[in-house]
Amino acid sequence: MRSTLPYAEISDTLKTCLGLDGSPVAIKLAKNAQGIPEGMEELKEPARHCRMVNMARREDAIFYATAEKHQCMGGAWALGLRELTDSLRSGEFYYKLGKFESWAGCMRTIDSVPHVPTGRTYATLYAPLETTPFDPHVVVIVAQPRSMLKLAQSVLYPLGGRINSSMSGIQSLCADTTALPYISGRPNFSLGCDGSRKFSGIEDADMVMGMPAELLPEIAESIKLVTGAPGSV
Repeated sequence: MRSTLPYAEISDTLKTCLGLDGSPVAIKLAKNAQGIPEGMEELKEPARHCRMVNMARREDAIFYATAEKHQCMGGAWALGLRELTDSLRSGEFYYKLGKFESWAGCMRTIDSVPHVPTGRTYATLYAPLETTPFDPHVVVIVAQPRSMLKLAQSVLYPLGGRINSSMSGIQSLCADTTALPYISGRPNFSLGCDGSRKFSGIEDADMVMGMPAELLPEIAESIKLVTGAPGSV
């Protein structure tokens, strides 16, 4: 970004106003090796994107991951690191998991999953927002519904309107709240998915929200006003 943002200050505002259990997570989709800050370490063991998000959120981890370090093929595809596998493209993968009545239903869902074009991303970068050494493309927040309510109100504060979220119960952290905000330039809310809840520490009571980093100053300012409003609970 051209603007220099006070990430530590913004993170403190979000954590305080929302009562977050962990940090907002800064994510960058680097197009090449030059997009990785000097001295930043690569993830040592393969993991899923949702697990990587939780490492930054709960463990204060700062690292990057190339395609080889992405354990989930669906997540790597959604983030632009890999081609879509044949089993996902055909619908076989989610059909065998019992997610849909038919292969056709699986294919319709996969065809509608937001994803970064394959090959566009060289590596994904992760850090707690308050200590990020890079300018993020997307910031992901994991929180309980009341906090998500305040985030939704903060998104609507400047102009009003409605929240229109896109989700399908699969690929929540990779497609719904990372790829979609990156592609669309709009925040998106998601209920999480079985994979993120099983493998990454997303709790039963948690929801997920991703926003383009360009909106951070506006939302940080709005959230102070929304949570301090007379009608706020």
